[in-house]
This record gives sequence, structure tokens and C-alpha cells, in this order.
Amino acid sequence: MNFDFSDDQKQMRDAARKFLSEQCPPKAVRAVLDGKAAYDKELWKGLAEMGFLGVAIPEQFGGAGAGHLELCVIAEEMGRAIAPVPFSSTVYLAAEALLIAGSDAQKQKWLPKIAAGEAIGTLALFEGAGNPSPKAIKCTASGGTLNGVKKPVPDGALADFAVVAARTGSTGRDSDISLFLVDLKAGGVEVKELTNLDPTRGQAEFTFKNCKAEPLGAAGEGWGVITQVLDRAAVLLAFEQVGGADRALEMGRDYALDRIAFGRPIGSFQAIKHMLADMYVSATLARSNCYYGAWALSTNAAELPEAAAASRISATQAFQHCAKNNIQVHGGMGFTWEFDCHMYYRRANATALTLGSLSYWEDVLIDRMRKKNAA
Repeated sequence: MNFDFSDDQKQMRDAARKFLSEQCPPKAVRAVLDGKAAYDKELWKGLAEMGFLGVAIPEQFGGAGAGHLELCVIAEEMGRAIAPVPFSSTVYLAAEALLIAGSDAQKQKWLPKIAAGEAIGTLALFEGAGNPSPKAIKCTASGGTLNGVKKPVPDGALADFAVVAARTGSTGRDSDISLFLVDLKAGGVEVKELTNLDPTRGQAEFTFKNCKAEPLGAAGEGWGVITQVLDRAAVLLAFEQVGGADRALEMGRDYALDRIAFGRPIGSFQAIKHMLADMYVSATLARSNCYYGAWALSTNAAELPEAAAASRISATQAFQHCAKNNIQVHGGMGFTWEFDCHMYYRRANATALTLGSLSYWEDVLIDRMRKKNAA
């Protein structure tokens, strides 16, 4: 495979970088981190005006109709800026679930609102500690109502609607799981905000009590849709992580060139050189895997399941590695609140668990490769 983004897509990446550098400086991230706002509403509005929220949404549903490659380059820049907005929960999870399984009426109701920045969505999948699994889903659906608890729900306290995975059967098979669409402003759901490592990526607990819900997709096909959504989101979130890893590497490099010790820049010391070189190798390896994932996602290739897992694994490792070592390069100053290093460290560890843990995706990759070789 020989893949690269087109000139137009690279220009879109440059435009996104310029926009975010102007509209999302570190002080904007700190405002949310300090609790002055739940998210950056002005940035969210600006992303909608730039067309970034609807870049992969078809034109008939109010989007730009560009595609997933364009969304990948925007995701990378969102990660570089560690943008404090509910972008991943709305665009990678809720919108993708609607695009895969939603009816025309459901798409017409919610997708134009997402593209215009008028609606925030989320996916309510997890029910406590653990990784994605149909057996872990206890929330039930019957007679058009939901009952049960979901947590953590990404950006749940901000969301206007949610795609909810619920149990509709008792056979013990994947076909027991179905998806439902819930208008969170219509009542029947109690929302409790949760504390977490990275307040710029909020989490919540949903308690459903006879909450009205409409089916999303065919009954019994929920887990199949979730698997598709997670694969797509894994690639997109991996680009965010690569963007964050690159920025952490740049921060460490710039500090190593500016910080003087014993009469010369600390970047001239072998220990710092090796640390930065290891960060570069990690980020570059992750980018290679992400490009493979982008190609598979944009072409709907049969290799997408393996490519998504590989992207997710390498990008998670790279972001955590670069964010941690960026602090080390900064030395004692890197541990202080005044420096920005901790913001990337928070985001690196928060995104590492967003779609399931690193070990989960490693198991997924091994399982998928075994099945492919056995076929």
C-alpha cells in the first residue's frame, strides 16, 4: 500500500491548524480545565462555521459530504490543540452510529443539527469498569422504554441526544443487543456528571427509568453496529492521539533547544537526545499505522478491523510515551501547573481508555488476525 493525503486534504489540515492555533490557545483549554466553562462554546460554534463538524456528513443531511479522509486530518489538528469540545463523542461516535444504522427520518433530525453545531451527541455503551462486550450490557429495553445505568458516558452531561446499547433478549448471544436513540431533553433519564483525569473530556452517568427511546437500526443488530462504530472511531481518535503526540514532541524539542544548563542547550546532552529520538520514532510509527487505518476507513476495505486496532494501539502508545517524556525533558518545571505539559499528559491518559483499554485493542487485533488466517 502506498498512501498519502491529497493536496486538497493537506490544505484542509493547514486551515484547521491555523484556525485552532488562533481560536484554541492553551489559555482556552485551561479555562475549561479550571472549571470556568463546561466546554469552549465559541470554539464549537467556530468549528461548525468552518464546516468541520459536518465534513463527513452527506450534503443531503446538512454536511459537507467530503469524507473520512478529510475528517482524519481535522482530527489530527484537534488532537494537537487538545480542543476542549465534545468533538469525538459527537462526530466519531453519535454521528457515525446514525450514518450506519439511522433511518432517513433520524438522520434528517439529528445530522443537520450536528453539522450546524446545534446538537451534541454521545454513545452510551459502558456500564462501569471493563471493556466493550455484549455480555457487559445489563441496561434493558422493552416496550419502547429503557431501564438501567450507563457510565462513563463521554460528554454525557453536555449531550442533547444519545445512542444507547441495551439488552432486548436473553439468549446470551450478540443478537440480544439492540441500539436506541434517546432525546436527553425529553425526560426519563437522570444525568450525573463524573470527575475524571481530564475535565476537558467530560464523563457522566446516565440512569434510565422508563425512558422513552426509539430503535436505531434493526433489532438484534446493535452489537454489529457498535463494532463498526468502534472501528471507525478508533481510526479517527488515533489521528487525534498522533496530533497530540507530535505536539508533545515539539514542546519537548523546543524546550531542549532553549533551556541552557552548564553553558549549553540541554538538547545537546546525549540523554535528552535519546529521549527525543525515542519520542520521534514512537510518533512516526503511530502515524504510519494511522495512514493505513485512514486508507482502510476511506475505502471500506476488508482490512479495516485490523487496521483500526493497529492504529489505536500504536497511537495510544505514542501519545502516552510522548506526553510522559515531554514532562521529563522539561525536568522539574514540567511537573508544574504553569507549564502546559500536564494538559497533554491528562489527554493522553484519558483517550487511552475512551474506546476500551490498550490491552483490549491488543486482544482485538490478535483475535482478528487469527480469524483472518484461519479463513
